[in-house]
Amino acid sequence: DGVTEVLAHRRDSLQDKFIEIPCSEDYDSHKRFEGCTPRKCGRGVTDAVITREEAERIRRIAERGLSLGGSDGGASILDLHSGALSLGKHFVNLYRYFGEKIQDIFTEEDFALYRDVRQRIQQRIAQAFGISSASMYLTKPTFFSRINNTEAKTTHDEYWHPHVDKVTYGSFDYTSLLYLSDYTEDFGGGRFVFMDTGSNKTIEPRAGRVSFFTSGSENLHRVEKVHWGTRYAITISFTCNPDHGIGDPVLT
Repeated sequence: DGVTEVLAHRRDSLQDKFIEIPCSEDYDSHKRFEGCTPRKCGRGVTDAVITREEAERIRRIAERGLSLGGSDGGASILDLHSGALSLGKHFVNLYRYFGEKIQDIFTEEDFALYRDVRQRIQQRIAQAFGISSASMYLTKPTFFSRINNTEAKTTHDEYWHPHVDKVTYGSFDYTSLLYLSDYTEDFGGGRFVFMDTGSNKTIEPRAGRVSFFTSGSENLHRVEKVHWGTRYAITISFTCNPDHGIGDPVLT
């Protein structure tokens, strides 16, 4: 697929890898927040923030939640914040649809782990870009994804198109992905690809691996189609605008 450089192989155990790249102009059309809005742009990968054991525990949260629904196509979404859950060709609100049964699916410990992992990723991003983590706010959508090779049934299933997060979601300033399964072990295809001019650079998912990047056009990207198996990940994104901030999910 024209991939010319692998930034992170599955077999690697990376302490910290960071590549600075010039910022796009995407941030200029939004209100700037000094000390947070990107002036230094780039992308990073680390296997040193979340353990594989923690990633397995988080994946089990995703598996339990997604067992309640799932898309007819190959890409299913679970958003613990809004309650959005893929169900057939549509979405339902998990909390309204299942009501008190949710208490049988998730525990307070699940949500505490989710919060802890989110905070560590936020701190790592702040450190890499030289900003204060207190100036960053969790923003929506932040969601689990489960991808397999089932044929797409709706546009929501077409996860493989190149896109820019800042264009798709205006609130995003920093995007992160926590991978919850292993490339070539749990699934084939499904690598994350940065689409740079004249070359592509790829990240091979590994359980516990975090990739993060500034959300503008400097980081145009896509996900390869999954050919076999099941790929689990969670997208956790941050904004500099407090008006677009959301709280951590709570077990209501």
